[in-house]
Amino acid sequence: MSLFIEFHLIQNFAPSNLNRDDTGAPKDAIFGGHRRARVSSQCFKRAIRLASQEHDLIAPEFRGVRTKKLKSLLLERLGGREQTEAEGKIEAALAAAGLKLKEDKTEYLLFLGEAEITGFADLIEQHWDELVGAPVGAEKKGKKEAKASAPPEVVKKAKALLDGGKAVDVALFGRMLADMPGVNQDAACQVAHAISTHRVEREFDYFTAVDDKGGPDETGAGMIGQVEFNSATFYRYAAVDTGKLQSNLQGDGELTLSALSAFTQAIVRAIPTGKQNTFAAHNPPSFVGVCLRHSSPLNLANAFEKPISARVDQSLTGQSVAALAAHEKQLAVVYGDSRDQWAYLDLSDAWPESNGNRVANLEDLTAWVRMQIADQLEA
Repeated sequence: MSLFIEFHLIQNFAPSNLNRDDTGAPKDAIFGGHRRARVSSQCFKRAIRLASQEHDLIAPEFRGVRTKKLKSLLLERLGGREQTEAEGKIEAALAAAGLKLKEDKTEYLLFLGEAEITGFADLIEQHWDELVGAPVGAEKKGKKEAKASAPPEVVKKAKALLDGGKAVDVALFGRMLADMPGVNQDAACQVAHAISTHRVEREFDYFTAVDDKGGPDETGAGMIGQVEFNSATFYRYAAVDTGKLQSNLQGDGELTLSALSAFTQAIVRAIPTGKQNTFAAHNPPSFVGVCLRHSSPLNLANAFEKPISARVDQSLTGQSVAALAAHEKQLAVVYGDSRDQWAYLDLSDAWPESNGNRVANLEDLTAWVRMQIADQLEA
């Protein structure tokens, strides 16, 4: 049976530049024929991962690391070994798995579980004498040649290590290595680009900086410039396939529950870090709705195809929550399932109380998610 858990958030940010494009301007998009503020899904996914680590929501052994510096991480774990020799062993072990180093880094960013990294360190220790690195100053071997030079037993073990390591963020967000399709992992979570529920226009902050040591004849600014920014009420959306998540976590039901609990807290607490020293836009969501869908996911962004208009007597957040609820009611009749359930945290008081279970705080919302999924996993 399909079971998706959706997260719908309405979040108003004060003037900010949370996610910049290549010119330094806040990202945006045309939606419904109008320009909207936008924060990319990649930006929010990283913010979710950082929030999970900052609040220690997942045990370290079930976390992932995105890096090119795998060699350095392995050297740390092999601290008792002579460095030059250890470097050769590391290169040989990684080559056995199909990974090649270039200037002491992997060819591309790897998304690995902590257990996979630890596994490589253990493999190197166990097969130290069998791993033969290239002599110092020797020409580097090609990937296939280096792999072929490793003992078959080591090759088999090295390739088996790349199984995701039950890392929660790898299981949620997936990974792809084009030349190693066997280690790819399809994401259990889909995250939409956040868009503003209303039209936006870019604004510009012209700034000057005074030289503290300037002389009496130096009356001008030491530096001038400008920063683009906006302020927007965003609709954020994510959906998690609970069955796929459990599969990615190698069937571990308890870890699946912990992963969903952590994700519930992290997605709410996640705030991108872009230009925060300049704007300090630490604004939590005004509305968090969680829905258990039994048919297929429903992104409710079309509630804002016609942009919300500012009114003196109503907030943009309150209007946005009301529009979201109306659109959900409309879609649920046609595409919903009678078993679908909602729980919500609402500071705007605009979501209908008849639509779901209202909770008082984030801890209660997290507990609701865990309880509902636990019941489904047991069914």
